[in-house]
Amino acid sequence: MRNLGIKICSAAVISVCGCGGGFAADEADVRAIADAAIKPIMEKYAIPGVAVGITVGGQDLVFTYGVESKETDRPVAPTTLFELGSISKTFTATLASYAEATGDLSLSDPVAKHLPAMQGRPFGDIALIDLATHTAGGFPLQVPDEIKREGELMEFLAAWRPSYPAGTQRSYANPSIGMLGSITAKAMRGDFADLMESRLFPALGLTSTYLTVPKSRQGDYAQGYKRSGEPARLTPGLLSVEAYGVRSTAGDMIRFVGANMGLAKLDGKLQQAIDKTHTGYFSVGAMTQDLIWEQYAYPATLQSLVEGNSAAMLKTIPVAALQPPMKPRGDVWINKTGSTNGFGAYVAFIPSERLGIVILANKNYPNEDRVAAAYRVLTALAAD
Repeated sequence: MRNLGIKICSAAVISVCGCGGGFAADEADVRAIADAAIKPIMEKYAIPGVAVGITVGGQDLVFTYGVESKETDRPVAPTTLFELGSISKTFTATLASYAEATGDLSLSDPVAKHLPAMQGRPFGDIALIDLATHTAGGFPLQVPDEIKREGELMEFLAAWRPSYPAGTQRSYANPSIGMLGSITAKAMRGDFADLMESRLFPALGLTSTYLTVPKSRQGDYAQGYKRSGEPARLTPGLLSVEAYGVRSTAGDMIRFVGANMGLAKLDGKLQQAIDKTHTGYFSVGAMTQDLIWEQYAYPATLQSLVEGNSAAMLKTIPVAALQPPMKPRGDVWINKTGSTNGFGAYVAFIPSERLGIVILANKNYPNEDRVAAAYRVLTALAAD
């Protein structure tokens, strides 16, 4: 990583060598585009700090704004760690897809194949692919508050009854993707957190991405803030590690975006697994549901992106299964939002344009503003 030492107001920029070819992005131009999209949102919602990663023309750029903490006034830096919220689910889906590529499981397997205690139970009949696409039959958004231990979770799952047939409705839920992560770890004969931190993150070349922030990096961990302005950080709970527990930097996340566009040199099976996470399984209006990732035909309208990332998508929505599933393609806008009580994040990329963006903030703010900022940046860069 080469620190160029460029500063403008409260923003800093670093340049990272990308693996792709193509034209070299003019950093000043890209910075101006990012500034115009990010600074108004920071002012509108009193967001203390933001880090933005952009990949363009085979080059990765990171711009930083504001402070990690209002108490310390320490500026956001390329090393600043942010909570990713549900963007973490894309890593869980990648690990599951990798387990399929290595023969440890098949996403068509029923849950009971890996959790024999669920044999004869409705949850045992659910296919893993339905856990990865929010179409398992109707789970609550969160693990119920009264469930505190793994044994209680297993009892809850054993007693669970679907509200509708699997594959007919989309119901966004943390327990389903959380259980996919748990089952994947069991199939790979390991601990989920260890598999992520010791195998997947290093294989992706991510050196500042964690489920548990080590003591040596605690000083880089941004303080998050609720919409009310109160300080907040993630509170661990059942399946939180698998569903929304990743912390990372903008630099690591933009490398992950590059890997999703085939711009990083990775092990063949890992790249195969990443590519498969872009397979489309269900149509939900203008959005196509992949393995956690969500995609739209490109060029996409801002209205369709805002609608597809709105709070309305947390409700139960009818889906149309794609038969056969839609193979990964380049002419799409692929995205995912992520939130915790104190952080707001968004990732989007356009493979055919080799363009991508990561926006990480230490305050939870509306998805539509994240989407609009990313749309403004990527459409401006695509037009150049």
